[in-house]
Amino acid sequence: MVYQIIAAIIIGYLLGSIPFGYLIPRLVKGIDIREKGSGNVGALAVWREVNPFFGIIALAADAGKGVLTIYTARWLGLDTLWICIAGFAAVAGHNWPVFLKFRGGKGAATIMGILLAFMPLQFVIGLGIAVLVIIATSNVRLGLIGLACIPLIAWLFHKPAEFIYYPLALIVFLIVYTLIGLKGEVARRGEKNNLIMDRKYNFWQTKKSG
Repeated sequence: MVYQIIAAIIIGYLLGSIPFGYLIPRLVKGIDIREKGSGNVGALAVWREVNPFFGIIALAADAGKGVLTIYTARWLGLDTLWICIAGFAAVAGHNWPVFLKFRGGKGAATIMGILLAFMPLQFVIGLGIAVLVIIATSNVRLGLIGLACIPLIAWLFHKPAEFIYYPLALIVFLIVYTLIGLKGEVARRGEKNNLIMDRKYNFWQTKKSG
């Protein structure tokens, strides 16, 4: 069992480290996404810097890393605790990818994939809430509200404790990591506009030129 645990964690980290948010812009437009906009290697940056179609592809690919990690850990016959740890290894790989000198994204899409594989019905409900918030505010960051509802939704569905506390831990990590990145972004831009109602980008728009 020890070998299966080690394998699941390594596989999770390496899967998470595949930098789709970097590879897609590089292949499609020949740009280094880390030098554009927020500098984040994620699906939203691809959406804004390339176009929505490739942003969706990046989102699906990054989420797929989480899904595949969870199913691999299950296939290896691991207990729930180790499945959860393998999932977090995928998030760590996305955020600190060995292939990009440990400079990656925030892990939102990978966490979405993990939650999709872990608790599909509750995830879909939370995702629906997130989409409504994003449409109302044009601010993808506030979509975290929908994901933050997932532990509560799991509780309402009388799911076991691990289905409540594990999503809660992932989402708290994501919120804290996002806030840290937001602080750096505000410092670079020297402004605090658009933190709630984002008027610079609507959710359907790519980057505005000029």
